[in-house]
Amino acid sequence: MDEQATAGADATVTEFATYEDYLDAQITPLDLYYLEDKELARQLVELGYRGSGEPLKRDEFDARKKASETFRLSKRLAAAAGGAGKNLASAALGAAGRGNPAKDLADRGLPFLAALAEREEANRSGKLTSILFVRTLNAKGQEISGYIDYAHRLKTDNFEPIFAQTKVLMPKPSDLSFYNWETQTCTSNATPNFQVIADNESGILFKNKRDRKIINVDPRESNPGDNTTRVEIPTKEHIQVVIYDHLTRRKA
Repeated sequence: MDEQATAGADATVTEFATYEDYLDAQITPLDLYYLEDKELARQLVELGYRGSGEPLKRDEFDARKKASETFRLSKRLAAAAGGAGKNLASAALGAAGRGNPAKDLADRGLPFLAALAEREEANRSGKLTSILFVRTLNAKGQEISGYIDYAHRLKTDNFEPIFAQTKVLMPKPSDLSFYNWETQTCTSNATPNFQVIADNESGILFKNKRDRKIINVDPRESNPGDNTTRVEIPTKEHIQVVIYDHLTRRKA
């Protein structure tokens, strides 16, 4: 999808947080007066009997919303990469001082480190908050997994050895969520960026403290949340890596 087409899709869907909000915007007070049933009114809009023009189906709305968020994320990451400064851990070591760190790492067959380098500046500056899900084996050969607040870890850990490949990024008991599958050790912790909601019936959720949006990390959910995208990263260092990128909106 080119920039102009994406901008058009963005204008259609970003005004509405959910598909139901999109349908409700096309329902008039007169419709509700005669129908006396909001759900029925929504169904009529979806079928094209109410509203103006051909309505979007739910899957079309979801696809456009995801494409719009992915497009805005790619623009923000590109801007971050273009403005990357000397203080980035990936700048000197990850790319051996050459060109674009993320591209250099990707060219060297290191997609996870490339993904971290691509997101480093945006997470450091607060334009983006990324949650890293890492499932791996610890030094004892035990399977562990955890959800890592990347922006917080960038402030507390030295990432130069990670980009230099002398150290491997691992989940810790102090992360957002940590689980050792052999010892059954389980911990969860709030960070400066996220609140942990652990008692949800559909699984663990994370609430962004800045815009209060919910990030749903259930892999069965097609939509991880508003302004959030989910991408699985191929990796040889770990069993599985998934990155949830959340764009934070500044209030006017």
